Amino acid sequence: MIDVLVAGGGPAGLATAVHAALAGMEAVVVEPRARPVDKACGEGVMPGGVAALAAMGVEVEGREFRGIHYLDGRREARAVFSAAPGLGVRRTHLHSALARRAAELGVRTVTGKITRVEQDRDGVAAAGLRARWLVAADGLHSPLRRSLGLGLPPRGPRRYGQRRHYRIEPWTDFVEVHWSSAGEAYVTPVSGDLIGVAILSSVRRGYDEHLRGFPGLSRRLRGPAVTVVRGAGPLRQAVRARRAGRVLLVGDAAGYVDALTGEGVSLAVRSAEVLVRCLAEDRPEDYDGAWLRLSRTHRLLTGALVQAARRPGTARLVVPAARRLPGLFTSIVRILA
Repeated sequence: MIDVLVAGGGPAGLATAVHAALAGMEAVVVEPRARPVDKACGEGVMPGGVAALAAMGVEVEGREFRGIHYLDGRREARAVFSAAPGLGVRRTHLHSALARRAAELGVRTVTGKITRVEQDRDGVAAAGLRARWLVAADGLHSPLRRSLGLGLPPRGPRRYGQRRHYRIEPWTDFVEVHWSSAGEAYVTPVSGDLIGVAILSSVRRGYDEHLRGFPGLSRRLRGPAVTVVRGAGPLRQAVRARRAGRVLLVGDAAGYVDALTGEGVSLAVRSAEVLVRCLAEDRPEDYDGAWLRLSRTHRLLTGALVQAARRPGTARLVVPAARRLPGLFTSIVRILA
């Protein structure tokens, strides 16, 4: 019998499979798409995520960044990471690196899609396979989460993300966050001649129309756009629990607040490690609480910033507050890193 069957071969699913293999467990990944898969993503991996990838033996190329830079057209504030840098990396490169590491460790990948699960006290059956545990890593709008009744109705305004790349030499070694009353634009250096620009907003409109709301940034984007616009959302996904019997949720499927603080990849990789540890030590009932503890700071701080961003009156105060309280701003960034 397979130890861990993983539904979804994205970064969260592959990280789970790698951790399972490192723990001496047999892992099989079920994924319908050919790799690598490109999706809307800010592509900035915080220092904690970079360290977690290295500990897994995952080698990925990218562009280092030293911290976070907030701007609103008139004011700005910077926070530098305390020690190690973050890494801007194309999602496709990260996906390929995780897939290579999984293959090195003997993880098998099966082409298919898991939409239905049968489970009993000893294991689960899905996609013609039987395993002791099934990990649902099937994304933001996880069909498995929905089929198991683990999702909760969304609350508050819905936010969406769009991303495109420009062939231009990065002008900074920070991730820039440009604030406006209608949303935020994130500029992430991902190589020596490529940047990614992601826009988050609760306002539904096209990418170019959003970009015009950031005139200072628009003037810098003289290089050609080299990828299509990719979108994602609604971003917030509430979950009542992250385990149903022998099925556990990881990555975006396990619940998502917002991309505003850029911790999606880091949290997915670290929560995959926590999940596998709970299974290896035969205490799956501890996973939900462990996930909540791991993500508590992220959820609280990201939730507070989203609340500020959703109202024009408070959104315009974020950068001035960060500028007037640089110590607090730096402390928050370093906690999230």
